Amino acid sequence: MTHGCTTGTGAGPEPTSAYGIPRQREAEKESPEARAPGRDRYLDLLRSLALVRVVAYHLFGWAWLTVLFPSMGVMFALAGSLMARSLSRPAPSVIRSRVRRLLPPLWAFSAVVLTLMFADGWNPLRDRDHGGTWGLLGLIDYVIPVGAPPFPSHLGAESGLLEDTWAVQAAEPLWYLRAYLWFVVASPLLLWAFRRAPWPTLLAPLGLTAVVGTGLVAIPGETGNAVTDFAVYGGCWVLGFAHHEGLLARVPRQVAASCSALLMAFGLWWASGHHGPDGWDLNDIPLAQATWSFGFVVLLLQYSPSWQELPGRLRRWDKLVTLSNNRAVTIYLWHNMLIMAAVPILDQLYKLPFLQAGSAVAELDATYTLWTFVLVWPLIGLAIVAFGWIEDRAAKRSPRLWPNGAGRKRTAGRNGTAGPNGTAGRGRAGSV
Repeated sequence: MTHGCTTGTGAGPEPTSAYGIPRQREAEKESPEARAPGRDRYLDLLRSLALVRVVAYHLFGWAWLTVLFPSMGVMFALAGSLMARSLSRPAPSVIRSRVRRLLPPLWAFSAVVLTLMFADGWNPLRDRDHGGTWGLLGLIDYVIPVGAPPFPSHLGAESGLLEDTWAVQAAEPLWYLRAYLWFVVASPLLLWAFRRAPWPTLLAPLGLTAVVGTGLVAIPGETGNAVTDFAVYGGCWVLGFAHHEGLLARVPRQVAASCSALLMAFGLWWASGHHGPDGWDLNDIPLAQATWSFGFVVLLLQYSPSWQELPGRLRRWDKLVTLSNNRAVTIYLWHNMLIMAAVPILDQLYKLPFLQAGSAVAELDATYTLWTFVLVWPLIGLAIVAFGWIEDRAAKRSPRLWPNGAGRKRTAGRNGTAGPNGTAGRGRAGSV
């Protein structure tokens, strides 16, 4: 494989890229995302599906959802692709921009959660699990998510408005922001390594997962969790690089599909012999999660179309896809809290006169979780209105209450092509 460029004139050899492919032919095979003058709606659709799956998983707890659609691997891959595109600008400014767009939504969430914890009687200095001076210093992770924030394992009473583990569930999504922040900071170095040694850089996280995610090398505490998360999803993040740089597009589809199928089959085989506390839940089986997510993401990105608009029947979901992408951080941060908030609201149904019969109560009991899933979406909508505008301010945009792209006229982009939802030229990449 040739590295570097060979220059010349006349009949000399064509200039080559870091992958040894003539630059002219490489440009002709540019990745779909690089060609698109606006946001790639296929990638936006994947992010929306990932968010819906995350909400469904945290509510229903079905282990098979982690196999059906590995949301976190997909979200990290999409973020990695957008990060690679952004790094055409100076790296320090890109990192500052990403961090700036991540932190204000986190601060709003942390302010609410910490206020509720303190009001419910939590004292981080006296917490037996996360207490003392380190517990107090750990509060900084609610401001800058470089580590795991402290929270009480039990707060309040089991008979209270919320179950006594509500703080655990509220803080649960914050691990993603920690991993995302570290990936952002590491991306200039990772992209540099990828452009010089693409395949070793792409596969290295799987090897690291085989070491730290199987117990071969044990790293204790939250440091071990952070390293494991970085390893498990590092391959997906770098796959985003491969998608943006066009490397995946140059791999024959039959080869990509076959290798992905073998890798995913290995992941399921490994999971079958290493069940966690919830059986087939891949979140508890790092090596299975890493290999299954990696293969799954390869298939999604290998067959990736470049959509300026959602096609056919998918077009009816255009506004919701636009809204969820514009408010991805808000939805992710708040969804667990809103699932818990839905419970006391639904409990009011038991007080309705026409639901006092035994059969009616039994029917409500049987469908309670389903009704919670229905109710949580209007609550998420309220959170979007109440807190979503912070994402706009963080991105230095004018605040919008409901940014679903409605009512915008299409205008010509820089290349004379209208961007999706009436935006000209390349749209801003989402924070997540």
